[in-house]
Amino acid sequence: MSHPLLVAPIGRSLLRLAGPTTAFMVVQIAVVLAEIWLIGRLGSGALAAFALVYPFVVMVMNVSSGGLGGAVAASMARALGGGRREDAQALVIHAMTLALVFAALCMLFAWTAAPLLYRMMGGEGAVLQQARAYSDLWFSLGVLVWATNFTSAILRGVGNTVLAARFGVVGSAVYVPLSALLGLGIGGWPGWGLAGFAAAGVAASAVSLALTARAIWGGRLGFVPSLGGRGLQRRLFAEIMGVGLASSAVTVVGGIGTMVLTGLVGRFGTSALAGYAIGSRLENLMGAISYGIGTGMLTLIGVAAGADGWARARRIAWTGSLFAAGVIGTIGGAIALLPEQWSLLFTSDPATIAACVGYLTRAAPFYILYGLGLTLHFGSQGAGRMTVPVAAVLVRLVVTVGGGWLAIELGQGLDALFWAMGIGLAVYGVVMGGMLLLRPWQSRLPAKR
Repeated sequence: MSHPLLVAPIGRSLLRLAGPTTAFMVVQIAVVLAEIWLIGRLGSGALAAFALVYPFVVMVMNVSSGGLGGAVAASMARALGGGRREDAQALVIHAMTLALVFAALCMLFAWTAAPLLYRMMGGEGAVLQQARAYSDLWFSLGVLVWATNFTSAILRGVGNTVLAARFGVVGSAVYVPLSALLGLGIGGWPGWGLAGFAAAGVAASAVSLALTARAIWGGRLGFVPSLGGRGLQRRLFAEIMGVGLASSAVTVVGGIGTMVLTGLVGRFGTSALAGYAIGSRLENLMGAISYGIGTGMLTLIGVAAGADGWARARRIAWTGSLFAAGVIGTIGGAIALLPEQWSLLFTSDPATIAACVGYLTRAAPFYILYGLGLTLHFGSQGAGRMTVPVAAVLVRLVVTVGGGWLAIELGQGLDALFWAMGIGLAVYGVVMGGMLLLRPWQSRLPAKR
């Protein structure tokens, strides 16, 4: 029987699938703003420490929810679109196995290489100590984050974005007050500082995971997860990892670029790091909007690709990505015109404000192209076509890191580094959109006669 998403109107289907996730992302934006405001109450040192750890945390979150998590959702959608119900049942078990493996690898990284990298990025003294306290706790319990994001991806892959978003909102509702309590303390108890925010984060993930796992194993997917007596299969791991590794490579390369850029900003002092931490969060918020719209696209495109409906997949991609670019471009343009007002929401330190304004006025105008490119990244996951996203992020890395480093070596200062970041965003979007226009997705199989 044909999957209902193969014949449903594209606009209405995008709204139904992307709407709940995008609404959840709006909640996440509010959570992120609250988080950075609360961390700001701990002082510029805590903001600088968070700026050191944040690229690694974002990398794990993006890989587990958008990279490998997106591959899990796409595999589920393609299996259902192609009528492979038994594979869909088994994919749940395979996904959870991968979550355990990757969580263990991340924990090993945090306890071995991470402290050295924090020092290389400019961390020292109390700032380094706070960064390590957050990192050690968050990564040690990271299995909760991986499992939460994978189970949420499974729900999105079958088209149940409402349930995935609902459980995410519950986790967010737990995180904000708990982070204020554990991070800042209450009454005469001073709290755990930055480490308290890490504890609140993993606790919120545990709540979301419990709700999501109960729904999945309670039959809310339309089936109960099962290996069907066949055991773990290399074929199904390959289906997830074929897209997941390429997509995760995009995330890892982007994360490495962010770490290097953070280190370059760190050359200009703690206030520059703190200002960059505030300003660059806006880029991540725009990424959240792209994620909300893009994951709805992913499911629709995955179902279409599974049924070899490539013309429909391309229409979905352009419809969703152009809409996302319009929304994100409007927000980015508004912030670029009012950068000081944004900065003042989180700090009153003049040097920190100056650095934040410098970043926003040079990067935010290019968010429209960044939104286009990132949304198409999720569409590429659904289509199983990841060559262009890998190439695009490599080009962006060369422009931002290479251009930023060269500007500093030539004595051009912090503003020139921020210009390189903004231009890199624009180039990324142009490559993603341009290549889909020039080489549209199509079947790899010979045309039927």
